[in-house]
Amino acid sequence: MSTTDHGSSGPPAGAGEGRTPYEDALDSPEFQALRRRFRRFVLPLSAFFLVWYATYVLLAGYAPGFMSTRVGDSNITIGLLFGLGQFVSTFVITTAYVRWANKHFDPAAEELRHRVEGGAR
Repeated sequence: MSTTDHGSSGPPAGAGEGRTPYEDALDSPEFQALRRRFRRFVLPLSAFFLVWYATYVLLAGYAPGFMSTRVGDSNITIGLLFGLGQFVSTFVITTAYVRWANKHFDPAAEELRHRVEGGAR
């Protein structure tokens, strides 16, 4: 076999100093700012939802008397309200994320993508 076989692991053609434009973008201040912005929004929201969900599961498992407490004179229980609250909170969190991403995250990500792809051509 020659040293120019197809199994070489050298950098792609036009990568400049062995790095692709995408690798350069990962180290860019713009990308790092996007990651921080994403994490500042998503991690607290995810933590809130996981605590809310764990509370529901723990109450259902360890406080069945409380969860079976009827609300007023109806057949609706606290457990049912908590369960329905899980669905409501999922839709609220999803809607909040989509609105936030459309307004604050996606435009900056799109701009960075165009710059990186424009430099890769």
